[in-house]
Amino acid sequence: MNYNINFPNLHIYLDHVGKNIMIGDFSIAYYGIIIALGMLAGICIATWMAKKTGQNPDTYFDLAIIAIICAIIGARVYYVVFRWDLYKDDLLSIFKIREGGLAIYGGVIAAVITVFVFSKVKKLSFGLLCDTACLGLILGQVIGRWGNFFNREAFGGYTDGLFAMQIPLSAVRTGDMTEELLANTVVVSGVEYIQVHPTFLYESVWNLCLLFLLIAYTKHKTFDGEVFLLYLLGYGIGRFWIESLRTDQLLLPVIGYPVSMAVAFACVVVAAVCIVVGHVRVRRGKKEA
Repeated sequence: MNYNINFPNLHIYLDHVGKNIMIGDFSIAYYGIIIALGMLAGICIATWMAKKTGQNPDTYFDLAIIAIICAIIGARVYYVVFRWDLYKDDLLSIFKIREGGLAIYGGVIAAVITVFVFSKVKKLSFGLLCDTACLGLILGQVIGRWGNFFNREAFGGYTDGLFAMQIPLSAVRTGDMTEELLANTVVVSGVEYIQVHPTFLYESVWNLCLLFLLIAYTKHKTFDGEVFLLYLLGYGIGRFWIESLRTDQLLLPVIGYPVSMAVAFACVVVAAVCIVVGHVRVRRGKKEA
């Protein structure tokens, strides 16, 4: 298999981008390493913000242990449910997470449920926990998306734009291919490549910008939970248009509409309504006081 990945219009040519490293006879996937780094970075920024806002950082260490496990399970279940065709004939492959196949919205849903239960058990503010934890979540997404780069997945359709990425055809899963990609393959030094939108890169950069905005807005928030709602709003907007470019979309049964686009749209609408309602309630409270 050819391991090259090229960005021809940026004049970047990566000669050997492996999928794993070997320690003795044991293989460790870069995908797993990057996901783990994203989790650690997420915990660090959440505890940092906890200190800045007068909270106990240990709360977020305790929460992270539970939420990360639940989020991974949720992300995998969500993916498997909507790509059942890939797993129905080999159920054991469901547990091969190192090969990819985590849907972030499944992880977010599971994490939010975990935070809600945690807040009730510990008698803490659910909104405040979400505001702080979502910074860790989005930083984890910024870093974690690069796992898709090493796995040659989560890319978009054909493009010849500035950020066009070339991946050897032999390194791509058949299910991620489209007729458009196959019709626009290019041959470089005898190797056939598809040329795609690096949607993992688009999402990583979008999330990084959103992270900076959320950190800056934290000290100006009007009510607990507002930063998390802004995360849902901002991430949903970005995810909606980025998902529209991808070739490996999870689809809703019967209607065949991309699941992530539907969920992203719902998140944007719900978050926007909740933000408006939250501000109205705060203003009413000030007037009554």
